[in-house]
Amino acid sequence: MISSLSMRRDSEAQSSANRLGSRAHRKRITADPGRETESSANRFEGGLAGVNQGTGQGRIRWGGERGGRKRRFTIRDIAAMGMMLALIEVSKRALEFLPNVELVTLLFMVFTLNFGLEVLAVSVAFTLVETAFWGVNNWVIMYLYIWPAEILFVYFTRKHASYWFHAVFSALFGFCFGALCSIPYLAVGGWSMAFTWWVAGIPYDILHGVSNFVLCLILYRPLMAATKKAAVFLRDAGQR
Repeated sequence: MISSLSMRRDSEAQSSANRLGSRAHRKRITADPGRETESSANRFEGGLAGVNQGTGQGRIRWGGERGGRKRRFTIRDIAAMGMMLALIEVSKRALEFLPNVELVTLLFMVFTLNFGLEVLAVSVAFTLVETAFWGVNNWVIMYLYIWPAEILFVYFTRKHASYWFHAVFSALFGFCFGALCSIPYLAVGGWSMAFTWWVAGIPYDILHGVSNFVLCLILYRPLMAATKKAAVFLRDAGQR
């Protein structure tokens, strides 16, 4: 009986304290109604400040926290990956009438600078969609390591990278694309077959490198600005 009364008293005291705390909180908000709006603005500006204007340093991590554990992917993240995949596919279809002119390299670069290694999942999805369109062939193996290799390189060099660094990298990636694609032929026909296959496509690699460089010079900054805004929006939405 005594224990029960004591517990009830403690409960009533705690309830009274909670009500007093709630009233005090309401008074503070009434006294300074712009505080929460200012706090939200600061969070948004902090998100933008976390991404370096030139290189995308301080990328925004997706997901959020629940029960002390980080969620790597949320429904919103998956939707964002779907939108990235759609942009890559649409750009590829729009330019496929031009030999070796593409925006895939630039888009993977920009997405990686803002979203990080999560873009690796987008590259795998891209390869699967391309396989569904064109069927299985040697290029499927090439895509499974070429695009992840680009993503990893961009990610691990992001802290020291710049606008011109990425433009030059885009060009070199295009020039070396044929050499990278020739790797599976080492297992099929040895060095002779791989080398012959690469040399035959050098003119296309030159076109690929030049077009990558020009497209990066023109579109890198506007794409970075748009992608940063999307990344901050997803970050803030995940915190709500």
